[in-house]
Amino acid sequence: METVSGPQQHQSEGVDREPGEFDARSFRDVLGNFPTSVVAITATGEGGRPEAMIVGSFTSVSLDPPLVSFLADRSSTTLGKILAAGQYCANALAADQEGLCRRMAARGADRFAGTGWRHSPLGNPVLDGVVGWVDCTIEKVVELGDHYLVVGRAVHLRTESETTPLLFFRGDYGDYFSTTSLLLDRLTGW
Repeated sequence: METVSGPQQHQSEGVDREPGEFDARSFRDVLGNFPTSVVAITATGEGGRPEAMIVGSFTSVSLDPPLVSFLADRSSTTLGKILAAGQYCANALAADQEGLCRRMAARGADRFAGTGWRHSPLGNPVLDGVVGWVDCTIEKVVELGDHYLVVGRAVHLRTESETTPLLFFRGDYGDYFSTTSLLLDRLTGW
């Protein structure tokens, strides 16, 4: 393994730059090349009202204990409702759920209008048609830059479907990939 020490210069579009010398647009453009899964974080809020927000940053953190996390913008009004609930369910959206994703990401919209769902074992909304879900209690919240990192302890989880997930890539939603096994299944009819 090669290790690097000391300040390094990075080359972007033929221009030498010192570390950290880039604007927000360049940062977003480059990071847009890293596809992310689209996840609806749901919780039951005050008065039993279902709450939801869309994130593209859900990830596993630890196997022992079973921890997962997501990042949420500090300006999110929904995050406060989820944190107040003390728990959440991470719903991995399926490739055909872009409309649901857009509705749940819209400010001021009735995010659950026309959406089928049921209660998880913890009482959080599990959305119909998702690839899978993870029911969590909130373990820790850390402020990082302009976001909060929310770490949850997985309590219940389930795969709901073998369909491909909804991905966000280069500023757009879609089903941009197929695993080798899925491709072989499609070609051979297995």
